[in-house]
Amino acid sequence: MPSSKSSSSNNVPELIYNLVWLGLVAYGISFASYWAYHVRLLAIEEFGPIIHEFDPYFNFRATEYLYEHGWKKFVTWFDYMVWYPLGRPVGTTIYPGMQVAAVFLKNVIGNRMSLNDICVYIPAWFGVIASLLTGLMAYECSLPQNGNVTVVTTFMNIFRTNKVSGPETRACSPAVEVGVVTACIMAVVPAHLMRSIGGGYDNESVAVTAMVLTFYLWVRSLRANDDKSYLWSIGAGLAYFNMAATWGGYVFVLNMIGVHAAALVLLGRFSRKVYRSYTLFYFIGTLLAIQIPVVGMTPLKSLEQLGPCAVFFGYQVLFFCRYHIIKRKMSRVQALLFYATVFMVTIIVGSIIIWSLAPTGYFGPISSRVRGLFVKHTRTGNPLVDSVAEHQPASQQAYFQYLHYLYYTAPVGFLFVFMYFGDAPSFLVLYAIVAYFFSAKMVRLVLLLAPIASALGGVAVGRVGAWSVRILLSWFLGVEDDLSTETNGVGTDSKANVSETSKKGKGKKKGAVDAFAAETPKDSGFVAVTTAIKSASKSKEGKILKRILSLLFLGAFVLMGQSFKDYCWMLCRSLSQATIVIKGRTRDGKEVLVDDYRDAYLWLKDNTPANSRILAWWDYGYQITAIANRTTIADGNTWNHEHIALLGRVLTTSVDEGYEIARHLADYVLVWAGGGGDDLAKSPHLARIANSVYRTMCPNDPTCRAFGFIDKHGTPSAMMKRSFLYNLHSHNIRPGVTADPAKFKEVYRSRYGKVRIYKLLGVSRASKEWVANPKNKLCDVPGSWFCRGQYPPALKAILDEKKDFGQLEDFNRKNVDEEYTKQYFENMADPTKAKEQARRVEREEKNKNKKISKDEDLNELIKKWKAKLSDEDRDRIYNNWADTDDTTLMWRVVSTSNVMEFKEIMSDQPELAFVRSADGRGPMWWAYESVDKEIAYILTMLGVSNKDKDKYGMTPYDLLPEKEKKKRKNKL
Repeated sequence: MPSSKSSSSNNVPELIYNLVWLGLVAYGISFASYWAYHVRLLAIEEFGPIIHEFDPYFNFRATEYLYEHGWKKFVTWFDYMVWYPLGRPVGTTIYPGMQVAAVFLKNVIGNRMSLNDICVYIPAWFGVIASLLTGLMAYECSLPQNGNVTVVTTFMNIFRTNKVSGPETRACSPAVEVGVVTACIMAVVPAHLMRSIGGGYDNESVAVTAMVLTFYLWVRSLRANDDKSYLWSIGAGLAYFNMAATWGGYVFVLNMIGVHAAALVLLGRFSRKVYRSYTLFYFIGTLLAIQIPVVGMTPLKSLEQLGPCAVFFGYQVLFFCRYHIIKRKMSRVQALLFYATVFMVTIIVGSIIIWSLAPTGYFGPISSRVRGLFVKHTRTGNPLVDSVAEHQPASQQAYFQYLHYLYYTAPVGFLFVFMYFGDAPSFLVLYAIVAYFFSAKMVRLVLLLAPIASALGGVAVGRVGAWSVRILLSWFLGVEDDLSTETNGVGTDSKANVSETSKKGKGKKKGAVDAFAAETPKDSGFVAVTTAIKSASKSKEGKILKRILSLLFLGAFVLMGQSFKDYCWMLCRSLSQATIVIKGRTRDGKEVLVDDYRDAYLWLKDNTPANSRILAWWDYGYQITAIANRTTIADGNTWNHEHIALLGRVLTTSVDEGYEIARHLADYVLVWAGGGGDDLAKSPHLARIANSVYRTMCPNDPTCRAFGFIDKHGTPSAMMKRSFLYNLHSHNIRPGVTADPAKFKEVYRSRYGKVRIYKLLGVSRASKEWVANPKNKLCDVPGSWFCRGQYPPALKAILDEKKDFGQLEDFNRKNVDEEYTKQYFENMADPTKAKEQARRVEREEKNKNKKISKDEDLNELIKKWKAKLSDEDRDRIYNNWADTDDTTLMWRVVSTSNVMEFKEIMSDQPELAFVRSADGRGPMWWAYESVDKEIAYILTMLGVSNKDKDKYGMTPYDLLPEKEKKKRKNKL
């Protein structure tokens, strides 16, 4: 036996190793926490403690209401300052978890911070918590006892009578290192930052924390060799309740755990622990979730949430079967017959129940946003949903933008999980697959990838990095490479890997089928392979190779880590733009702070009557109500498609019709102008939404292609030019555009022209008073708080024209217009064809009472057409070479010698005579090419040259067929 002195001496290197390891772990946790917090404060440091974006302003206003009035009034709050004249029952249409958290923090902090500041800092605080929780999830899934088999062994066990497990100890399972690296990555990864920047007081900033907490507690409840671990699923149910109270994305969390529970059964991993964990999670979580007003009974009715419900009942049936199989000591054949009988009865009973409930409308439809995840090109058939940029599919560029190096390292971690497989690690595999699928369909859902990409990146870097550090420290300290096999604080006692079910299986009588048994003999083949690899690695050459690889890995991680951090900080600066306050530069290069939007809202607050109603596109409704404290027509809640369509009709129909509707709904009109993503840029979507309900807007054209710009210079189509919005947006800015002074009075224009406000003249006082009268509100029961408003009677004729929009997925409704939907998809698939057809229909409609006669004097027509042209427009169009819808239209008409259609186009848009495609050719070239003398003559008289050259140096004459050239020479 070695002396105590010798033993003490041998423990010194191990002590040093452990101290270094603990120091690195402590540093890593501190690093993750510090940077997770400070990177999210960039926006606050740049713009101060202000709320960003649009939705956060509603969240803040709701938080103020909850803080000032309490919970009871909050849940019965019917807000008549929004969605005028209908109002909105806020208490039953909001996920209140974030507001409750903010008010709780305010009550704890007291007067040391204002409610506004608490709301501004909440995304940063919860961003730190989410980062650490993601590290805990990765840690749990990397523990040696949770991943002691490979995925191949797991798959083969499905078909084996005697289950096989991996070795009792693995070469290295650095769970703590994986957890720390994961937390560091999650702290700064842009996919997480995009929804957790300071000031971005939105549901997702808190919901990501709730989601990761639910996932962590779920995998913790599955920990192997822990008989009581299933009790953690109670916490998972509570965390899920928090998630359901905070964000509509709770449906993803519920389905993710439901899918994992089902997968465990398919993988042959069903056990008492798994049964108890899922049963407790689902029962507690659902019982609490249905108490949330906005959620209600949807977990038991909505098709989006019935899958986990089916898994829950399936678990009960499966447990019932296995319990009786054990109790009755059935043979394998008897057990299979019993399974078949019970499941057949269950399916029959379930089918009868579904068949009985389906006709009653009990089952709710899949929402259009969720449906968009499963249809081609994410088109849902709903122009309101399809108009949102966040609902478009993610590209490879978007993945690299929001994940950076994780785009490459996460797949490596994904492979590592297959090597260290088990109940908890299998969750990471499923989470990765599902999150990637949904994010590929909708770029907004890249947010869901942040935790799993960080976890998988942490698995890859943590495992390889820990191995490298262990090799180098062992070399430096002069001890064996396997000085510290386990670096996660988990002992290497061989008993640790004795399965729970194996222990319980002792003492059972022979012949009985242990329906819960999981694994018995060890996988000797795998042990043999790993033993051979260990032997080779301990040779002199093996040790040298390991040290070289360790140095290379650590060097690469240091360089990539610094590059990753720098990139994330750079992108964070871009994500930290407040939107409501932006930075710009004047013509002389001076940087200025553009605060036009808040200035405009504050002007409304200070200069308009308290009962003023503001008509603006729904995007700005939240900000107007929160800052200006004025009534708005619509906002980002978008709960009423038909009401938004009415607003869209006001803005995109003709000035006269729009005014006649607006004067019954509003006192002022607010327009975002100044270029960029202003109202005019959005207006084609507005017209499309309006047309989905009011089909006379764009007859036989669901995508309303007749409304929009005809070139990249922003030249409006005829329909756009006569619209209510265009005339207010471009009033006294574009030549010849003036708002009717008998209808509108411009009362405010912001400093940099970003916002214009008009006072509506001739507002209907009768309609305003009628809406304000409490007698005209519809209550669900007498004396109830739930009393919605009604439209004034003066709008009845307009409202009678609407056709309620029916979602494709809502099979409980009978008014889905299949023909409209079919044409919508066709037009979205071929927008050029749709636009050309729409403009042709518009021209025919416009000229139906003034058809051009063949006998009509051509020269007189040309004079009229020329009078509509300005030299400025003609030169601008002629010198712009680009392939557009207009060049396509003119090429088709001229090349087919359709003279009558050409004349109709000239009557409506004579400027199209001067369009030129990307190769420099235009109508004159095509007229010569098709030998159409009449069109060529018209173009010449309008001033189009026949001597200019295209990009190849060819004139129109050069395109004449050879026969025509010879004829001309002979005449000469």
